Amino acid sequence: MITPILFITGFIVLLALLILVHEAGHFLVAKAAGVKVLEFGMGFPPRLWGVRKGETLYSFNAIPLGGFVKMVGEEDPTEPRSLASKSILVRFLVIGAGPLMNGVTALLLFTALFMVPQDVLVGAVSIVQVAPGSPAETAGILPGDQIVAVDGKRLDSHADLAYRISLKLGERMTWTVRRDGRDMLLSVTPRLNPTEDQKATGIKVTTLDPRVESRTQAPWTALGNGLRAMADVILLTKNELTKWLAGGKAPQVTGPIGMAQAFGEVGQEPTFGAKDRMLLGLNLAAVISLSLAVFNILPLPALDGGRLPFLLIEWVGRGKRVPLKFEVLVHMVGFALLLAMAVGVSVMDILRISQGRSLLGG
Repeated sequence: MITPILFITGFIVLLALLILVHEAGHFLVAKAAGVKVLEFGMGFPPRLWGVRKGETLYSFNAIPLGGFVKMVGEEDPTEPRSLASKSILVRFLVIGAGPLMNGVTALLLFTALFMVPQDVLVGAVSIVQVAPGSPAETAGILPGDQIVAVDGKRLDSHADLAYRISLKLGERMTWTVRRDGRDMLLSVTPRLNPTEDQKATGIKVTTLDPRVESRTQAPWTALGNGLRAMADVILLTKNELTKWLAGGKAPQVTGPIGMAQAFGEVGQEPTFGAKDRMLLGLNLAAVISLSLAVFNILPLPALDGGRLPFLLIEWVGRGKRVPLKFEVLVHMVGFALLLAMAVGVSVMDILRISQGRSLLGG
């Protein structure tokens, strides 16, 4: 039996690999551009072990949640072979290579997921109840209607319908509705900020004559669906933030400790078989890799994306750079704020675990 401890250990290894992929992106592009790399480090100092090959020290450090590529003169263009001495395009490519590698990794993982044979629940999606005054009632949906497709895409089950709704909160959807043997198109706009009492569309739904089909996809089809899955993850995250800003419940934020908890819960879920754990583990790995890509490209100080506005200012100013001291100060302040945020998120993760609350179960 796969134990939670084994899954948590697997998560630590996974996170280290994703960080390695990220830093390898910076490293490989910097090397290709002729930038001198002083150190490629896994984890943050103090250093535990290191080996020098050529001009680069490859190190393993004590604090495991991170990594770095130390290049000559990252802010000083006067040093030979420094990053700062390279063109704006080269610096953009070096900085963006880390998030890009995590994005590519996420795409490969999602693609692999769609290529693995999976059991899919299939049946007729039938409306059981429609709440008075709900978006579904306004659209003309009636109990007994069958929802055949959403925005032209056929549905497999009621879970499929719920997923499509979650992607389109506050946006108009076109449902293909079968009533008395006749199909019609009805427009439904799910609530932007649904609650327990007022669901997104106000319906109760079930799957009639359910059956399970095993499905797998060809690589080219899986690749396209992998790209769509990445877009869906970003869209679902945007919807959670939009609901929060509209006065809804704050989205659940978690860090490495919470992610490890999620992997541990996968390991101890009694209803999951080995294949279920593998598929969910792959899905979590893909989401984490995509999250690393998106988070690191945000224009926040101390992140990869935090350097891009300075490159943009330099480009607009035709080579005139922001004063070095100011840029360094901005990144130092940003790093301190990010560190404080990481500590805060970790404390919340620890409190949730100590209270016995599940992450996957909400």
